[in-house]
Amino acid sequence: MTPANPHANPGKVRLLTLDVDGVLTDGSILIDDLGREAKRFHVRDGAGIRMWIKTGRQVAIITGRRGMAVTHRAAELGIALVYQGRLDKAAVLREIAEKTGIEPEATAHVGDDLPDLPVMRMVGYPIAVGDAVDAVRNAAAHVTERPGGHGAVREAIEHLLGAAGELDAIAARYGAE
Repeated sequence: MTPANPHANPGKVRLLTLDVDGVLTDGSILIDDLGREAKRFHVRDGAGIRMWIKTGRQVAIITGRRGMAVTHRAAELGIALVYQGRLDKAAVLREIAEKTGIEPEATAHVGDDLPDLPVMRMVGYPIAVGDAVDAVRNAAAHVTERPGGHGAVREAIEHLLGAAGELDAIAARYGAE
């Protein structure tokens, strides 16, 4: 697949921004009889996010919905940059760039649906989950094999760290060959 930005370099990414529903989750929204919402997150995505942060890189969550499940999961993973209830994801990316000093060109965004397109067009390396809508897949420099909520974020992180030449050293710390 041809990158949306022909100069995109996955090995130069320092900031990873993530949508939630359809990316960190499978897109299902579970609401019980009392109106409480629950989300299902994949443990390997969390392990990948921790691995990414340990390399000195940053992670941000940008989602149009709000929910305590996201707040709790982000805190558990050490994600400090959490933007919920924000429909203008491109504006959020500008805020994050100003706050962190990391330019959009050194950013990857993982998305799955149309609201992700504006931010995907701004970043240096747009990524779509495997079950993303066609327009998002077409805008991506990389499309994961895994669908959202099923390890797609971990796969994206391994792709980025592999491009940076760091994945083998990280895996070796765990005894992987």
